[in-house]
Amino acid sequence: MTGVFGGADEVRRRLDEVDYLVDEGTATALYLALALDRPLLVEGEPGVGKTTSAKALARAMGAPLIRLQCYEGLTASEALYEWNYQRQLLAIRLAESRDERLSDADLFTEEFLQDRPILRAIRYEGPVPPVLLIDEIDRADDEFEALLFEFLGEAAITVPELGTFVAARRPVVVLTSNRSRELHDALRRRCLYHWIDFPAAARAAEILRRTVPAADEPLIASATDFVGRVRRLDLDKAPGMAETIDWVSALSALRASELVRADIVRTLSAIAKSPDDRTTITDALDELGYPEPASA
Repeated sequence: MTGVFGGADEVRRRLDEVDYLVDEGTATALYLALALDRPLLVEGEPGVGKTTSAKALARAMGAPLIRLQCYEGLTASEALYEWNYQRQLLAIRLAESRDERLSDADLFTEEFLQDRPILRAIRYEGPVPPVLLIDEIDRADDEFEALLFEFLGEAAITVPELGTFVAARRPVVVLTSNRSRELHDALRRRCLYHWIDFPAAARAAEILRRTVPAADEPLIASATDFVGRVRRLDLDKAPGMAETIDWVSALSALRASELVRADIVRTLSAIAKSPDDRTTITDALDELGYPEPASA
């Protein structure tokens, strides 16, 4: 898909314009997915911006975003296509009222076909190809991955009753995974791959300036440093950028202008997502530079 962006630097600039800051590696991965017409599998810890990367890419391209949220038990009828059984039944009853008889060929036509996200992306006819986000593919069952192989490899879906639908212009496909389970090698081979790390301190601070513009600069600086050190603790779930943004938003809503122990404790639920993590962070506050105030 040439012509959308002139290179990785332009991807980075255009994403910056929609307030999504990326490093060179992520910008290059997105550019290559477009240039080579290949699906992109993005992995990383929860909360580092994997889902947002696809949303921001769609905004930067001026393209529609089609989202398929994966979960255990997801089926082809929910992801690929489905037959409109109610309309088929009505057609049968109408034919019976006219003393007519419908064959399977009459019932399984495009008139009764319902597009689900993947077939919708294949059949999209707008001026710009859509961005299809297959979010948290690791949450779906192993068997569901096999349903995607034809689409990921050939931008096509076969409907047994009608034949194969092939995209006239490939959609931009971004799959995300939190690595809650290993994905099949066959799926990985069909995709380019990129791992998104938690951003470095300077970029994390800039993301906070963009997403929480009401926050004071000393608060952003100290919160960024604090989260960076908290992530080195032995936690069940280290806070990602999503949690950091929530936390700084909460602190800003409380009109905190700088980080102090009392505000950390009362807003800790924004970054500590389990009782054990809350205890671990609270116990480490002295070591992190936020001791109990001295008694009068």
